[in-house]
Amino acid sequence: MPFRTEAPAGLTTDTFVLRPITADDAALDHAAVMETRDFLRVWEQTSWPADDFTVAANRADLEGLEERHSDRRAYTYTVLDPTGTECLGCVYLMPPDASMYDGARITPVGDHRWDDHAAAVYFWVRASRLPDGTDRTLLDALRRWLAQDWDLGPHVFVTHEQLTRQVELLADAGLQLRFTVEEAGKPGRYLAFG
Repeated sequence: MPFRTEAPAGLTTDTFVLRPITADDAALDHAAVMETRDFLRVWEQTSWPADDFTVAANRADLEGLEERHSDRRAYTYTVLDPTGTECLGCVYLMPPDASMYDGARITPVGDHRWDDHAAAVYFWVRASRLPDGTDRTLLDALRRWLAQDWDLGPHVFVTHEQLTRQVELLADAGLQLRFTVEEAGKPGRYLAFG
């Protein structure tokens, strides 16, 4: 089911530019994906990206993301440095009824209801940008942007329990664990903070 809300065109800060991803971002995105593949394999709970993942295969993936974005089925943003020459990561907004949650066991922590939330937000930051705190800078900016520029409503930030840096980042930002999510066919749990 598509999002009820239109997605803003993006966000520009002193340290990054956030805009909808397109297939033309394939080479820049590929460089960031391959540098960050160990994190992404845990994040995805799959073997993606394979060591031989190509720019052409990435372009095909991005074409699908671009189509989902324009159809409002899910929103994907690339995170670029201010010059637009380096991809720093990606941000994804998924509706709570996305097909990835079909068959998932979603367990509330407390009295929260999954379908009371308008989106699940996922993000990753290029591995070489973690030491300078780009993940915290991005999270802080995303929280302001989602509150001020989106007509979205309640949302959660989701990560996998094995990604302790990101789990700690969300908790240190004052977000509270709201749900655990066990996706069908994937080991471990995703943690959703709001």
